[in-house]
Amino acid sequence: MIKVSIYKNNKNECVGFKAYDHAGAADIGQDVICAAVSMLIINTMNSIEQFTDAKTSQVSDDTEGVIEYKLLSRPSKETELLLNSLILGLQSLEDDAEYTTYLDLIFEEV
Repeated sequence: MIKVSIYKNNKNECVGFKAYDHAGAADIGQDVICAAVSMLIINTMNSIEQFTDAKTSQVSDDTEGVIEYKLLSRPSKETELLLNSLILGLQSLEDDAEYTTYLDLIFEEV
């Protein structure tokens, strides 16, 4: 099961996330859940880099299936919108009866 921890600050603003583990829905390279989650995450990070001035940190390990992404300051409206879009996509997957056993979305205050 893929676990995605969404980091929220004390103002309930999204300030990053950590995704880890593998969905296990199919063999590596054939797993559509893993592909969907990966695409949402990578697109969000690329969009923040391309369309905002946010300073971020990123740590990833493809072998372990871990990526952690954090904003280094409070999010701008644009950055928060992009992160909320990621959350919407992940919640849609998690809420789908066909995929719910492969994704766990967790909210943490940091």
